[in-house]
Amino acid sequence: MQPLTPAYSSDNTFLGVGRREQAARFAVVGVPFDGAVTNRPGARFGPGAMRAASRMLCDAIHPLYQCSPREALVDLGDLVLPTTSLERQRSALQAAAAPLLAVHHLCWLGGDHSITLPILRAYRAAWGRPLAIVHLDAHCDTWSDHLGEPSGHGTWMREAIHEGLVIPEATVQIGIRSPAAPQVRELVARAGGRVISARELRGRENDQQLADVIGEVRARIARPDQPPVYLTLDIDVLDPAFAPGTGTPEAGGLSSAQVLTLLEALDGANWVGMDCVEVAPAYDHAQITSLAAATFVWTYLCGRLASRPAG
Repeated sequence: MQPLTPAYSSDNTFLGVGRREQAARFAVVGVPFDGAVTNRPGARFGPGAMRAASRMLCDAIHPLYQCSPREALVDLGDLVLPTTSLERQRSALQAAAAPLLAVHHLCWLGGDHSITLPILRAYRAAWGRPLAIVHLDAHCDTWSDHLGEPSGHGTWMREAIHEGLVIPEATVQIGIRSPAAPQVRELVARAGGRVISARELRGRENDQQLADVIGEVRARIARPDQPPVYLTLDIDVLDPAFAPGTGTPEAGGLSSAQVLTLLEALDGANWVGMDCVEVAPAYDHAQITSLAAATFVWTYLCGRLASRPAG
């Protein structure tokens, strides 16, 4: 099976970088799968929407970092994956991810959040050790099943902990606020991680107001053994006012400015990759959601360049 194919026209690439064949330090790749959603479908169209919205970023020179990732970036198109079987999709995604990790620092454009589990499996195998993880989301994603299905877009974190893909004590969830039974919502905390609820962040937006949160996140993911760190960003971490185009919106979420503050403050972490998931453009208005998602990915890339310009 050919792992990659351009699923969109050649001019719809992230930041307009084109689909070059040569090696590049960074790469974006789409995972247009939403077969594990439990509410509104449509996240399979998220990669294309994020690419289209990213063109608004023009020359992509970041106002804080004063750099652009365009010269170090390649858009690999969308993975061709099974669309009706979650297990087959995950197996194919993990296999496709492995050779890409050997070449690029990757930003994965989802797709629903079920894609994160096989991606973490690939990173765990590539690095030979579990990862630290920062998880921005409205939902804890630690349910034991989805309406009788054993796995889905809301179970991957439980599975990642149980499989030893992540370090529990270096697992931080930010923005959690959805309804959930205590035994589900508190699973990460019971395992030794930290859950920072959206309620804790109300009215706190800039660096000074979030200083204690930023300090705690840094301390957890740095650790003396300096583990690789992965970022998974579910766009529904934002309040629906900032991200209406998603499958499971939850009131009372973060603002775009809060998320940008966190990304900018953590730019020096030992990041090895990220994903941005659950953008469902059919429910969006004026590209609000897809533009926020594209901006977050762009900010992550610029932060990587600024903090480690040569490697």
